[in-house]
Amino acid sequence: MALLEICCYSMECALTAQQQGADRIELCAAPKEGGLTPSYGVLKSVRQAVSIPVHPIIRPRGGDFCYSPGEFDAMLDDIALVKQLGFPGLVTGLLNEDGHIDMPRMRQIMAAAQGMAVTFHRAFDMCVNPQQAFENLAELGIARVLTSGQQPSAEKGISLIKELKGRSGVPIIMAGAGVRAANLETFLQAGVEELHSSAGKWLPSPMRYRNTGLSMSTDAEADEYSRYGVDGESVAEMKAIIERFRR
Repeated sequence: MALLEICCYSMECALTAQQQGADRIELCAAPKEGGLTPSYGVLKSVRQAVSIPVHPIIRPRGGDFCYSPGEFDAMLDDIALVKQLGFPGLVTGLLNEDGHIDMPRMRQIMAAAQGMAVTFHRAFDMCVNPQQAFENLAELGIARVLTSGQQPSAEKGISLIKELKGRSGVPIIMAGAGVRAANLETFLQAGVEELHSSAGKWLPSPMRYRNTGLSMSTDAEADEYSRYGVDGESVAEMKAIIERFRR
């Protein structure tokens, strides 16, 4: 049966995902940045409260995946922390200036994460040659690759996803970006073994007083009174589709 991974941005979201049938959680901060490394407090609380596997993302900033020496050192420190806390896996990815897998640094990542399952995230979708990148990641011993098939959504990238899946089965190809109940069967019929979804929605702030003319974001139009969270009903619906498909 296909595995369902849900991207979560808080302990509350992680608990909701678990209660509604998620098989694994990718734990992040900063949804508008595409996911950054969570704080120590969030990591610790989720590790204590959630029993299904949780893989934190190791990503020091938004934007590209070509990191400065200082950023890379911070990533290694974060890996040491999540390993110390006992997480079974992590999610990360690095590219060099030419859009290839940064093999020297990824070897350091794999050494630092020894004993943990490493997912290479959608940095894969920004690389110049996905077939070569896949071979490089297999050589490194990466457990899985999260990809949209180098397209804006995994549904649009299904052709490359199927091609990569047919290569060897290692690393596992996990489809992500725009995966929802409405298109889930597309991936199941293609034999995709792992599916990644935020299953999210924007939740209104509980605040009654609102200074609506002010934003704390660099985006002056950003809504400070909503936040992104897991929609439990969406998780349950996707899990039910997966279970029906197996029968």
